[in-house]
Amino acid sequence: MDMGPVEYVVIAFPGNHFNGEIAPELQRLVQNGTVRILDLTFIKKDADGAVSYLELEALDPEEALVFRDVDGEVGGLFNEEDLAQIAEELVPDSSAALLIWENTWAATIAGAIRRAGGQLVEHERIPAAVVEQALAAAD
Repeated sequence: MDMGPVEYVVIAFPGNHFNGEIAPELQRLVQNGTVRILDLTFIKKDADGAVSYLELEALDPEEALVFRDVDGEVGGLFNEEDLAQIAEELVPDSSAALLIWENTWAATIAGAIRRAGGQLVEHERIPAAVVEQALAAAD
């Protein structure tokens, strides 16, 4: 089976409040085959700096409700060192959602590249603001 590139994202939420607006969009990406969720973990840091780590199943029902329809194979890919490093960067009284996803949209081209003997030499994301600025300057 061909597999697309795998990425991780960390999304911070000041004030320890998750907004349900992300979950429906994530669900749409999963349902239309754009991504496949491989791991989803949450970090909470209270006002005193105490940290807790929560898998989706461990969230309180109200917080988990926004992710109820997000399908994916969620499985402990983040290790303790990963979580500790990300938690260290969080400011007190904030939370973060950590996601690892496969870009399933790219699986077929990734497989074709491998079968052709090609090797990915470099891959970098260009921030949207940089692209917007370059496009504006080109006009």
